[in-house]
Amino acid sequence: MKKPQDSKPKHTLHSSLRKAFSFLPRPLRFAIYRSFVDCDPEPDPRLVLKIAETREELEACFKLLHDAYVGSGFMKPDPSGLRVTIYHALPTTTTLCAKFDGEVVGTISLIRESVFGFPLQAIFDLKHVREKPGKIAEVSALAVHPRFRATGGSILFPLMKFMYQYCATYFDTRHLVIAVNPNRIEMYESLLFFNRLTETHVENYDFANGAPAVGASLDLREAPDMLKRVYGGKSKRKNLHYYFMRLKLPNIQVPNRRYFTTNDPVMTPELLDYFFNQRTHGFQHLNEREKTLLHSIYSLPEYKALLPPVFVDTDHQSSLRQHQRYVIKCPGSFSITSAEQNTRYDLKLVEFSEYGFLAHSKTPLPTKVWGDVLIQLGNDERSIVRAMAVRGKTDGMHGFYGFRLAETDVSWRKFIGALKSGTTHDDLDNASVFLADE
Repeated sequence: MKKPQDSKPKHTLHSSLRKAFSFLPRPLRFAIYRSFVDCDPEPDPRLVLKIAETREELEACFKLLHDAYVGSGFMKPDPSGLRVTIYHALPTTTTLCAKFDGEVVGTISLIRESVFGFPLQAIFDLKHVREKPGKIAEVSALAVHPRFRATGGSILFPLMKFMYQYCATYFDTRHLVIAVNPNRIEMYESLLFFNRLTETHVENYDFANGAPAVGASLDLREAPDMLKRVYGGKSKRKNLHYYFMRLKLPNIQVPNRRYFTTNDPVMTPELLDYFFNQRTHGFQHLNEREKTLLHSIYSLPEYKALLPPVFVDTDHQSSLRQHQRYVIKCPGSFSITSAEQNTRYDLKLVEFSEYGFLAHSKTPLPTKVWGDVLIQLGNDERSIVRAMAVRGKTDGMHGFYGFRLAETDVSWRKFIGALKSGTTHDDLDNASVFLADE
């Protein structure tokens, strides 16, 4: 065991090496970063990558994150020994974990935009990211157990692959944004091709205890070509294009969804109460607006009983939507029948409410005309409803339309009922079992 007094000279040496490294030309620095890539195409079968969903898994993730942040100076020690933020309470946040021999040894959280926004948007300008189509998610709360930090990315690379696969396939995300320490930003730029955001450097980032931060973004639609261009000719252990795009890791446990939803919420009332009222005082530190927004998300009585109280007549209450919206990614079609012909338009439904939905169409749709909409709710469930496109917006290539419902079937009503009453992904799976019963 090293003596405690050895840590200071070691830190000084690392600082000196980092400073010397910074004087190298940027292309050379990037080439050096890429030379350290070592992705094992056959990881140890004891490694499992999954969504953190149990109390034990979440608590282990939050403890690992707390210790990593405290050790890096990104937060002060919390009496709970956990780092839990209000974003972890949201159904639009997914925490991924890496487990080795049953122990959580790595974690990363994916925060999709909601009424709470993103942690980094208070500091960094997302204008240029928002100008492109596609949803945005912030990559946050990354930590790897100290035991695995010097093992050539044996945990980090599989965790990053899981994150990439989950965002591109299950989370309906096109753009990733990050806020990282300036000492780490070139790793993301050189290895994964992140681009710096407009506010390139922030001296004090409140979300990380005032530590300096650099913001960056990655377009997942463009990433495959860039990965192939740089890594295409390399061996498999050095080839991030093969690793991210083609390799299938049996270690990854993907979510099993009965519906074409885009979230995997896990926070039951018991888990919310445990992490935000019992283990920490996360709910007590919310302002009135944040409390109101939380009530708008968790509207069921069993949740409201444990949420912090709000003033009924608050100005924020009146600004909330009267009908809850649900983000979905369902293929469908819109058919209009006339005396002369039957015309069919392909749709991708992206947002539902009890009384209508929003959909994308690659061809212009007629508005103010009733028709039948066939919706594939999941692999084994579908619905046919009577609807009309009441408004539309096109950019010459794609259209975005709002539909009003007139008649619905049993599948639709049970689908909406399941979304309204089921908050975790297990609830949705269980509720939809009965769709074919009537």
